[in-house]
Amino acid sequence: MSAAKAPSLTKTHAAPGEPLVWLTAMGLALGLLMVAGLLGVIVANGVPVFWPAPLVEVTLKPGVQNPVPGGGETFVGRLVQQRVKRTPVLDAAGRPQADQSELQYFIGNKDGYGSNFVFINRADIAKTRTPKDILVIERMEYGPAFGFPQRLATSDGKTLSASDPAFPGALRALVAEGNARRRALETIEKRDIGRINAEMNELKIRGRDSSAPTKAMTALEARYETLASEARALRLLQTAATLTYQLPNGAVKELPIGNILGYYQPNQIGIFRKLGLFLHNIWNFLSQDPREANTEGGVFPAIFGTFVMTMLMSLAVVPFGVIAAIYLREYARQGFFVRAVRIAINNLAGVPSIVFGVFGLGFFVYFLGGSIDKTFFGDYLPTPTFGTGGILWAALTLALMTVPVVIVATEEAIAAVPRGMKEGSLACGASKWQTIQRIILPASLPGILTGLVLAMARGAGEVAPLMLVGVVKLAPSLPIDGEFPFLHPERKFMHLGFHIYDLGFQSPDSEAAKPMVFATTLLLILLVVALNLFAIVIRERLRKKYATGAF
Repeated sequence: MSAAKAPSLTKTHAAPGEPLVWLTAMGLALGLLMVAGLLGVIVANGVPVFWPAPLVEVTLKPGVQNPVPGGGETFVGRLVQQRVKRTPVLDAAGRPQADQSELQYFIGNKDGYGSNFVFINRADIAKTRTPKDILVIERMEYGPAFGFPQRLATSDGKTLSASDPAFPGALRALVAEGNARRRALETIEKRDIGRINAEMNELKIRGRDSSAPTKAMTALEARYETLASEARALRLLQTAATLTYQLPNGAVKELPIGNILGYYQPNQIGIFRKLGLFLHNIWNFLSQDPREANTEGGVFPAIFGTFVMTMLMSLAVVPFGVIAAIYLREYARQGFFVRAVRIAINNLAGVPSIVFGVFGLGFFVYFLGGSIDKTFFGDYLPTPTFGTGGILWAALTLALMTVPVVIVATEEAIAAVPRGMKEGSLACGASKWQTIQRIILPASLPGILTGLVLAMARGAGEVAPLMLVGVVKLAPSLPIDGEFPFLHPERKFMHLGFHIYDLGFQSPDSEAAKPMVFATTLLLILLVVALNLFAIVIRERLRKKYATGAF
């Protein structure tokens, strides 16, 4: 009997599946590259919004039409972007020019020019320079103004020329006083007068059947008149002092000091002053209310509304999701019905979000909210209280949309608990519920928090259902404030996702809103990441705590 032939030692064999390993690695690298590229585009377009870039005076070549009205041969602006023209620019001989790029400048002074942006061919520019004495003025209306200061008229009738050594200090002091008066006005009008209006409205509803004014109503009206007179006096002081400045096209403007939020000379400040303004602009963006159709100011109400809505959604989705998962895994008899329920839950995760918005509008707002109004707020009808969109209905709608994610994650976490731990608990005399409460749930908490992280990530970025159940372009009041009962679930709210949609597609000045779109997008991403990191940290701590008992 002959021996079996030995395999050749010189013949090589490729490891099975090795090309697929490289292919999956390439897929992972491509995915990471796409994510990094997306974040890079958002950061590159969002962060420069807050940096005090220099202003440039552009001198055009003879015969070139100035895009700025009345500008002559020059205009002043901030360079925004450079791009290649799609239609070639021809010279006098009809040949394409060598330089086909065009530049976009932000020229400000919307009240004087009618537009904030202009485009100019690079080949039409003769020269550029940076004027040292030009001023950037942040205003309450019409966006920033670019101009050369001329004189300052104080409230006591004095006039200071821009060349006067006392001019910078006087302007700085007057602007600080104007900002302080503006804060006092906001306190009087939004807080004090707002509370009085709410109390008067309550009295009117209670005394709807009586035409005689009550003593309480008379006292409220007297307080209202006192506060209104204080507000009128402050508004007169806001317009008492004025700043006169000249636009780059030669027009002279007069601006009340009360309308100035701040100012700086971008071509004279150093790097540390620019860094300070950069951080100051970021703080204003995070802490102030929006202005000018949301294209100016900050996004604090949208940040607050997004955070509160996400927290309410999390408080609603976790109990329902965990209870449903416990029943399906531990109590329900496994069979056709339970399998059908699981299939339905998995299919719900793929239903378009706008469908949940329509359901939330019909069930939560019209049916449930309308029933609450009829039962508890009948005196306020026909004005709805809960029978209209609000942050509570928005949170419940998103909780309904994300509950399948929590159910699936919780079921998988419960199934991962070792069977021996369950049987050991039951063998020691513990009941079914005691075993779930003290053995299964603690060991499943990391998996439950994983489902919560996924639910928060999806819910915080949704926009379509919120447009039907409570989100608005501008909310006058926050859903949580210092007035009893402190949490107002019936109020409408602002949301960062809807704010991005409004800026990008509903803004009257899309060019001016474009930088704010990227800045708000970056902020929404950071907020979602912060919420997820908070849940992930808790999950990791729980995982370490119960690691010994779970495995």
